[in-house]
Amino acid sequence: MPPKITRRNFLLTSATVAASIVGCATGQPDSTSDAQEYSPVTTTMPERELGSTGIPVPILGLGGAGNTPLSQYNQEAAAVALIERALQLGIRYFDTAASYGPSEDYLGKVLPSQRDQVFLASKTAARDRDGAWRELERSLQRLNTDYLNLWQLHHVSFEQELEQIFSKNGAIQAIAEAKEQKLLRLAGITGHHEPEIIAEGLRRYSFDTTLIPINAADKHHPRPFIPTVLPVASQQGVGVIAMKVPAYGRLFKPGVLDGMHQALGYTLSQTGVHCAIIAAENIPQLESNVQVARAFKPLTETALAEIEQRTATSWQDNTFYRAWT
Repeated sequence: MPPKITRRNFLLTSATVAASIVGCATGQPDSTSDAQEYSPVTTTMPERELGSTGIPVPILGLGGAGNTPLSQYNQEAAAVALIERALQLGIRYFDTAASYGPSEDYLGKVLPSQRDQVFLASKTAARDRDGAWRELERSLQRLNTDYLNLWQLHHVSFEQELEQIFSKNGAIQAIAEAKEQKLLRLAGITGHHEPEIIAEGLRRYSFDTTLIPINAADKHHPRPFIPTVLPVASQQGVGVIAMKVPAYGRLFKPGVLDGMHQALGYTLSQTGVHCAIIAAENIPQLESNVQVARAFKPLTETALAEIEQRTATSWQDNTFYRAWT
C-alpha cells in the first residue's frame, strides 16, 4: 500500500517538481516562461452553473484526448500554442486524464500561472483505492498543481467495476480521502459504454458531475444516454458535461450534419446539460469552435427534430465509441 498522501507533503513535492520544470524550460525555444502573458480575455461565451456545485463554467471546454496535439508525444510546441490560444479566447475548462499520453504534462507547462482562473479536470482509470491514489499523485505532479477542480472515475462500463469501486478498498475511498484533504474540489464519473451503469453510479454516490456522450446520433442507439442518465442527474443536482459531441467529426460526413453549429447546438439544447468538452486538432479549429459557442442559442423543437432525422440512418457509424470499455 502506498503511503497516504497529505496536502502538506504534496505541496512540498509539488514545489520541487515546479522548480525542476522551470529549470528545464529555461532557454528552450518551446519554453512557456512567458505563459503569464496569456491571461484570459473577456468574452461573450455563455456560462452555466455546473449542476448544484455553485460553480459557473463556460459552455465550451477544451478536451485533451483524440487527434489533438495535447495527447501526442513530440508535439509540445503545437500543444502549448493550442493551450495558450485557448486561454486568449476565454477557455477556462481544460479536460485531461492520466491516460491521455502527455496531455497532463503539456497543460502543466502553461496553466500554473493561470491556476486560479481555470477549471482543471482529470481522471483515473484505477478502480482500487491504492491505484487511484497513485494516479492522483502522478496527475497533480504532471499538472504542476496542488489540487484539481474535478477528478473523475474514467470510462466506467460494467457492473463489476462499480462493485470494485464501491468496495471497502475501492477507488471511492481515494475520492473521499482526497476531497477531505482538499486535493480535489469535485468528484465525477464518466462513461461512454452503458448509460445504466452511469445512472447506477450516480445513485450509489453523491458525485458532483458526470461526463457522458450527448449527441444527435446517440439518441437512436437502443440504450441512449439522454433519457437514461439526464433524469437521474437532474434529480440529484449533478453537473452534466457532454462529450463525443461531433463523434470525432463523423457527424460531419456528407449527408449528416452541416457543421459544429448543429452538433454543439443540439447538445447544449438538451435540458440538464451544462457544458461540452470538445478537442481541437489545431488553432483554427479551436477558434471556430469558440465562435460557435459564443453564438449559441437554444434550438427550437423543430430544429432538434430535424437534426435527429438527419442522424437516423447513420447512428451506428456515429456511436462507434459505445464499443469502448
